[in-house]
Amino acid sequence: MAESKAVLVVGAGEATGGAIARRFAREGFVACVTRRSADKLAPLVAQIEAEGGKARAFGSDARREEQVMELVQTIEREVGPLEVCVFNVGGNVRFPIRETSARVYTKVWEMAALAGFLVGREAAKVMVPRKRGTILFTGATASLRGGKGFAAFAGAKHALRALAQSLARELGPEGIHVAHVVIDGAIDTPFIRDNFPERYKLKAQGGILDPEAIAENYWRLHQQARSAWTHELDLRPWMEPW
Repeated sequence: MAESKAVLVVGAGEATGGAIARRFAREGFVACVTRRSADKLAPLVAQIEAEGGKARAFGSDARREEQVMELVQTIEREVGPLEVCVFNVGGNVRFPIRETSARVYTKVWEMAALAGFLVGREAAKVMVPRKRGTILFTGATASLRGGKGFAAFAGAKHALRALAQSLARELGPEGIHVAHVVIDGAIDTPFIRDNFPERYKLKAQGGILDPEAIAENYWRLHQQARSAWTHELDLRPWMEPW
């Protein structure tokens, strides 16, 4: 019997993270999905299983070192070798600089930068001995430039991008593909639908990002031959100004 292979999606929400988990599950991966509350993952697990895939939900806080360590070890012990690790935690908040408290800045940094470091480190520990694996980090427009009111978010996303670059240079020679994906534009989510109805109307024209299309690109990154690896990929709707 073939050994199960696992994909870990940290931050498996209703949109991008969930779509990535479903995409890899369709290829035979056991989708290990995690949020701070495992109960919120029940609909996603049910959907993956209804489509014929396998999934397992974990309640885990990616900001807590001991929880990340236990998460990866549990997957290795009970599911199978971790072949793909996707860090998809957001943290997008907007505050004028004079209203940005140290608590807000620290919390956003923990979510989008510290957590990425912990997840990437633990994935590397189990992938390097096998000389194979893929680690993918979800970035944003703020990864490239800091916008007005986004000091906390941009700082954290810049840090995550730097982490991805360092890991790619260190782990590439070890056979590990590390890539950073810049998601530039609104994504088709209930939040966009409810809070930005004018933007959401562009969906019919392909003017906002489709989570399924994003997930397809994550799968393609994992499939790339090592002779032509992409490190950074930017995804945006055709009409998005940039």
